[in-house]
Amino acid sequence: MLAFCLKVMTVGTAYAIWSGVGITVVCGLSAWLWGQRLDTAAMLGISLILAGVLVITLKSRATLV
Repeated sequence: MLAFCLKVMTVGTAYAIWSGVGITVVCGLSAWLWGQRLDTAAMLGISLILAGVLVITLKSRATLV
């Protein structure tokens, strides 16, 4: 899927989105599957990652090659 995204995005933008979403999904799955507790700092960090992904995808002109 990352290779497909590279057809329309720069490498830096695609990798930032890919890694940010991956971190968020892994944290969510670990909380759901294994009962890992996410403290306030973890939730704040995940929120900032999601906000960054939204800013990059909605406002950045660097996403199109």
